[in-house]
Amino acid sequence: MGLSNGLSDPNKKNMVVADCTKLLDTQVASMGGVSGLALKAGYAAVKGIAPSYCAEAIERLLPDSFTALDPIWSEGVQTGNPAEHLIQNRSRTADALLGITDAKIEKSRNTTVKGVYGKLRNSAKKHVEEAVPGLAKIIDNYTKS
Repeated sequence: MGLSNGLSDPNKKNMVVADCTKLLDTQVASMGGVSGLALKAGYAAVKGIAPSYCAEAIERLLPDSFTALDPIWSEGVQTGNPAEHLIQNRSRTADALLGITDAKIEKSRNTTVKGVYGKLRNSAKKHVEEAVPGLAKIIDNYTKS
């Protein structure tokens, strides 16, 4: 069973979205330096469009994201620890996730979101890689229950 199938229960999906939104908020809040300030400003701009925009975006991205992560997760199932496998392969994991967001943003009609994403995309992989352990924990938690 793939990740999308295992996490398709509506109640579980809502909890995954909530946990992923908290993870995103935490990751952004923890960023420092000039690039962190830029990312925080961009994140605030996106949230200013609509307070629920990020949670709604996560909800829309989940099915494709789980499909993209499924091959890496399945390899981890074979080794006995899929969450740790995602973490050990954080570069591949980040590339899989960014492939989904790149494709979605390309189709977006929201010029503000496209502009913010375009400005932040070059540093995105590093930030996504940093979030992989938290994401792996979330996925692991909900695939076990």
